[in-house]
Amino acid sequence: MPPKKSTEVQTAKAPSKGVQQATAETSKPPQLEPIVAFYIFFAANTIAASFSPIQDCDEVFNYWEPTHYLNHGYGLQTWEYSPEYAIRSWAYTGLHATIIYLGRLLPFRGKVTEFYLLRIVLAFVCAVCQSRLYSTISRTLNPRVAIFFLMVMIFSPGMYHAAPAYLPSSFAMYTTMLGYSAFMDWRGGIRTAQGMMWFALGSLLGWPFAGALIVPFIFEELLLAIFTGELYLGFRRLLDGTVRSLIIVAFQTSVDTFFYRKLVCVPLNIVLYNVFSGGSKGPNIYGVEPWHFYVRNLALNFNAWFFLALGALPLLLLQHLIKQQAVGKQTLLRGIVFVSPFYLWLAIFTLQPHKEERFMYPAYPALALNAAISLHILLANFGSTNPRDLASKIPPQLKLMVVSIFILGTVDLSALRTIGLMTAYSAPLSVYKPLQRPGIASPGDNVCLGKEWYRFPSQYFLPDGVHAKFVKSEFTGLLPGEFSEANVGFGFYPGAWLEPSGMNDENKEDLGKYTDLDSCRFLVDSSLPSAQVTTLEPEYSADKEKWEKLKCVSFMDSGSSHIVGRLIWVPDWPFIPEKYRRRWGQYCLLRRRDQSNGLI
Repeated sequence: MPPKKSTEVQTAKAPSKGVQQATAETSKPPQLEPIVAFYIFFAANTIAASFSPIQDCDEVFNYWEPTHYLNHGYGLQTWEYSPEYAIRSWAYTGLHATIIYLGRLLPFRGKVTEFYLLRIVLAFVCAVCQSRLYSTISRTLNPRVAIFFLMVMIFSPGMYHAAPAYLPSSFAMYTTMLGYSAFMDWRGGIRTAQGMMWFALGSLLGWPFAGALIVPFIFEELLLAIFTGELYLGFRRLLDGTVRSLIIVAFQTSVDTFFYRKLVCVPLNIVLYNVFSGGSKGPNIYGVEPWHFYVRNLALNFNAWFFLALGALPLLLLQHLIKQQAVGKQTLLRGIVFVSPFYLWLAIFTLQPHKEERFMYPAYPALALNAAISLHILLANFGSTNPRDLASKIPPQLKLMVVSIFILGTVDLSALRTIGLMTAYSAPLSVYKPLQRPGIASPGDNVCLGKEWYRFPSQYFLPDGVHAKFVKSEFTGLLPGEFSEANVGFGFYPGAWLEPSGMNDENKEDLGKYTDLDSCRFLVDSSLPSAQVTTLEPEYSADKEKWEKLKCVSFMDSGSSHIVGRLIWVPDWPFIPEKYRRRWGQYCLLRRRDQSNGLI
């Protein structure tokens, strides 16, 4: 039921006043049609889907491999998918496996094609969500803010990785954009229930902690209901959103119960493990980082945009206080609500000892919005022609030069980092290509992974019937096992509900996860100048009597490269000082030789 007309009109128009007040003296802001924005978003995301290396081994072993099991009947299994722990959702994995299954209707074949098909679909979904939020920002706040939002999203290295990633945190990022759009757009009525539904979908089917981003919007809803006296309407909207969320929980629980063969609520299990595990358990056993980890990480992935995002709230308050413009309390409240989720998210995860880059993905849209609002306010005041303002004394040509240098600088720096990551670490996506050629690999062959196990891009890059195996390296944690391929005579996907051996939630090594090197027909290994050769991690490619190089790709040796070369793309041009150039090693696919007749 929509709110009363007087309240609805006032609050629906308030956001545009709150942010547009800084441009009262400027010309009409530029506009870009949402469909054009979609094409731009989709083009950028498609480039990322085609060339972005996989950043996190969790993406492979917790999502690509279980999906491979659903699509092809075998795959690597982490302890999280053991029915004993059940902290990964088959509903989420099954959704993506269904996309690949439907993709087989297309005239394209091959598992590598399936891999990139899913990535392109994720890029498309992300572009749809980005376009939806872009359109809402343009209508609700200001078209210029929307264009700045678009710039942050398409040029930032962080989005280059997050947009096509097969991760719950990326999925939560998509739904965050839809949730933001629902809460921001009050045309025709307040959409609290719809916003709650989108955030619930991202939190339940994706990552439970993404629900923290909804807190400022729920707080706004409660304040609105109290101060307008519309307690009943506010209660109805919250109840509606709660019911929609419970429907999502029921769907997910039923799917996961079907696969695990027991009643399971995966989001609850995730929260219990991450928040209430103690002692030798919990996420901290996988490493902890200092408080400034996300400051450094976001500065790398968003450069100046990150610092603009941090300044959004102070700039809004300063604009309101110093300019002393007549803005209603609801308008100022809405502005604070829009920018506060990013601060809340950054604070929560900065306080957590265990930190990873992907934990920031759900808040990337909030960061982009904050940065866009900050830049809009700064440029509006910098471009003022009011004689009372100091900025009016600056020559227009100088203003244009300063703004151009800033915009081009951020874009160029982002491009250099994106290109640098793509050229330095994309070898794992291309080194397996020889296996697709006829006569190279046969069903039953093993492709073994030693010290390079965490860069394996999944068995979608191996031919049908060719399995990935692990050989012992210096790593002493728990590696994935394999989903059971037992023929139990009844039931679907027994590997999902049969209890695997050797699993634990304490990252304790299980020697049963390794295979003997003699059973390896192929081996993937790296040869880097700075790498220390040990008994467990020899330079296999140097043993030419046992191994033949099928394909080797250049791979940056971060251990001997200068920090500049590690952060951005540095070309190997003659005038570039030698110490700043990147150092290279090789990332190789090896094939075992037969001592008697050359090759097996």
